[in-house]
Amino acid sequence: MIDTQFKATLEMLIPLVIKEVMKSRSINEKEAFELLYSSFLYSKLEIESTKLWHLSQLTLANLLNEEIETGTIIFPEEA
Repeated sequence: MIDTQFKATLEMLIPLVIKEVMKSRSINEKEAFELLYSSFLYSKLEIESTKLWHLSQLTLANLLNEEIETGTIIFPEEA
């Protein structure tokens, strides 16, 4: 994937993940952004070669919640 396409994909995906995190954790948008951007998940999501960007927003939100609650993430095999 071309770098500009990947960045565009992330720009569309991140707000959807944020909405899921807000719903699942009952937090506001600012808190959700802070959780996501400071996470290990995001550090992997922003690397195109991990292919995490192809997961659904719900799956990504669940992975973030898993990281917050357990301190670890078990990535799905399709990632």
